[in-house]
Amino acid sequence: MSYCSKAYNEPSKPTVVTSSIPGPESKKQIDQLNENFDARPVYFICDYEKSQGNYLADVDGNVLLDVYAQIASIALGYNNPDLIKAAQSPEMIRSLIERPALGNFPGKDFNAILKKILNIAPKGQSKVWSALSGADANEQAFKAAFVYYRAKERGGFDVKHSDEELTSVMANQAPGAPNLAVLSFKKAFHGRLFASGSVTRSKPVHKLDFPAFEWPQAEYPYYKYPLAENEEYNKKEDERCLAIVEQLIKEWPSTKGAKVAALIIEPVQSEGGDNHASAYFLQALRDLTLKHNVVYIVDEVQTGLGATGTLWCHEQANITPPPDLVTFSKKCQSAGYFFHDEKFIPALPYSIFNTWCGNPSSMIIAGAIGEVIQRENLLEQVNRVGDYLMSKLQKVAEKYPQHLGRLRGKATFIAFDLENAENRNKLLALMKQNGCNVGGCADASVRLRPTLTFEEKHADLFIEALEKSLASL
Repeated sequence: MSYCSKAYNEPSKPTVVTSSIPGPESKKQIDQLNENFDARPVYFICDYEKSQGNYLADVDGNVLLDVYAQIASIALGYNNPDLIKAAQSPEMIRSLIERPALGNFPGKDFNAILKKILNIAPKGQSKVWSALSGADANEQAFKAAFVYYRAKERGGFDVKHSDEELTSVMANQAPGAPNLAVLSFKKAFHGRLFASGSVTRSKPVHKLDFPAFEWPQAEYPYYKYPLAENEEYNKKEDERCLAIVEQLIKEWPSTKGAKVAALIIEPVQSEGGDNHASAYFLQALRDLTLKHNVVYIVDEVQTGLGATGTLWCHEQANITPPPDLVTFSKKCQSAGYFFHDEKFIPALPYSIFNTWCGNPSSMIIAGAIGEVIQRENLLEQVNRVGDYLMSKLQKVAEKYPQHLGRLRGKATFIAFDLENAENRNKLLALMKQNGCNVGGCADASVRLRPTLTFEEKHADLFIEALEKSLASL
């Protein structure tokens, strides 16, 4: 018996009882919520007590197969018994009630909690710094990269800051506040704070009206599919984008007055349209960052913890040497960055610091998720089910070539494109009405983000709903 069948009392199929979603009760509660909270983006009001495994219930009695999983952030499913057990542990009670300021007053159990996080660390990474969210993880990683970069410029990690640095930084001036930049890629999404917003390039709404750093953006490869039939074209696309990256690193200091201290990339640009980077591209970036003394940051916030078939997507590229920093959140339920070089620990102990320095409650859940993934061999299942789902989707694409294009993915981390945004949005609404909660990205893409416990029977139900929805377009 599979883990999903053992862990959950799932229904055999979705149930839709309202003529539209959101239904009348959801609409009523959305209006009430809107009096106290900006509820305009809300799709429907969920009933989490009645949600089970891969099925998400709403307050109208609809029960949808969830192939979006809280924007890719639910690893195992709803009401997971292993996570409920972890949530009821004495460690969890202490972390919730005491809410320790970890940088100053960690509990006696904190190191054991951290070690469980490190059990799921990417290959080559041995240390972790915790954060509060994916955006915060990236902001903290930028700080670590800048401190590291400046220490190298200063001539050593034990060299003290000058009086000029200490004085000028209080006026937001160089050299204490150096003019450094992070290079990112067009269509990237790295968060909605200020530095993370400056490297986000996916949609105007993510950063409109906010001040931003003038930082460079390179081209992210846009491949033709199927990959096996377009190797020559895609290799040229990699080379084109790599040339742009190197040119920006070389020219940004002279044109904009800022040295490129770090480069950040998603192995798959999720919010930006599920654009994939090849293993060659990711390794070539590593070579360039070493050549030009640039810190290499891999953003695994959405791709991390198993959905692409390995715990961390970039591991499939076997990047050598490993990236300097790897950021995480979403499916981990916790957040932060992994690293391996002790020199990324700032010389001054309060350089990267805040009151809570992350959240031990979330870390406890992350550790429990990792234990389930390893105990139940869920990576094998994700790869098996991903192959099964992809073979089914290929047949659907052949049947509806006018609607479904650029089918791509790794394991169950899958996407395809509709011919335009209007039909994509219609399809997402039809899928809900046919019992499946699915998400979009970019202008006309649909992204599948099921849990790691998603099985062949769930894939069959998804395909059934997809064909029915495509036939209605």
